[in-house]
Amino acid sequence: MALREERQEKKRNRGNGIWAWAAGLVMLLSKGKSVLLALLKFGKPLLSMAVTVGAYALIYPWTFALGFVALIFIHEMGHVWVAKRRGLPVTAPVFIPFVGALIMMKRTPKDAATEAAIALGGPALGSAGALVCYGIGHWTGQEVWFALAYVGFFLNLLNLLPIHPLDGGRIAAAVSRWLWAVGAAVGPFVVWYTRSLLFALIWLWFLWEMYRSFKQNRSGGKPHDAEGVYEAVADPALPSWYLSGEAHRRELPFTAYCRLDGQHAVEFWWEPLSFRGQLEIDLPCTVNRVYIRQIEGPDENGNVKLTVRMEGQRHEPANYYDVPARVRWRFGMMYGGLALALLYMMWLIQETGLAHPG
Repeated sequence: MALREERQEKKRNRGNGIWAWAAGLVMLLSKGKSVLLALLKFGKPLLSMAVTVGAYALIYPWTFALGFVALIFIHEMGHVWVAKRRGLPVTAPVFIPFVGALIMMKRTPKDAATEAAIALGGPALGSAGALVCYGIGHWTGQEVWFALAYVGFFLNLLNLLPIHPLDGGRIAAAVSRWLWAVGAAVGPFVVWYTRSLLFALIWLWFLWEMYRSFKQNRSGGKPHDAEGVYEAVADPALPSWYLSGEAHRRELPFTAYCRLDGQHAVEFWWEPLSFRGQLEIDLPCTVNRVYIRQIEGPDENGNVKLTVRMEGQRHEPANYYDVPARVRWRFGMMYGGLALALLYMMWLIQETGLAHPG
């Protein structure tokens, strides 16, 4: 009797388990798209963060490696937070071992003041994160927290150098572009002090970009191209040679405009195929021409694949660097004040003799 009841109980549990799995499967199918999109959105940043922690853990204690990557993440979140407040969409941060992390703005800032605010957000929040590490170090007495604080202060100070693409180079645009000359002059001394090949490459790239900017401003702008692939339906009445002829790999009529959300775009069309397409432009530019670069098809369903290319010239708006004097002074005081505070905190930690990762 007891054996029969035990078998019946197992059968009921098995049935409940099947129903639970079925309910889970239904939920996954109904929410699967959202889950997949979330994994695609956050998977790459999380994976790059994990790889970066592992890379640093090969050299330093894992506690330091984890804290160091967390400080980099806090720095990048400072950029993201300010960009969101300014209405600029940005990508999730991607980590690169022994290089750092980066985010990409999906739309160009409208002026130098906006660019400077976004740039300042990273060192400001990153320095706050390092200050928290310093406080935890005093509370716990553990050297790793002082080491994290020192490295955090140092990296944020290095980022404030007036050199593009560092944050300081972008902040300098809203204070005084003469600071770029200071960055070009102090670059060799920083390379000598840090013995960093990466910083040497950044400094050389900065000099090259300054030269190119000067040259392109005199010649009328920097080339800027974009490309997209589109599908169209071929008219069955068109002869078979119509789409294969070289004459139809040609320029298209177009109109360029700026949407209400600030995104620049160009719209184009090809009447014989009743085709209209749109291409978003990540930087404001003058569109010179739009043309079909390649035609594939038609397939058995009459679908044609068109590769459309836009060629233009990028120009910085004439008033991009027109920053009101009070705004310049405000950015200058925050910029200089933060740099001095970071120098003081580094000196303070050096006095303790605890700035070692262990």
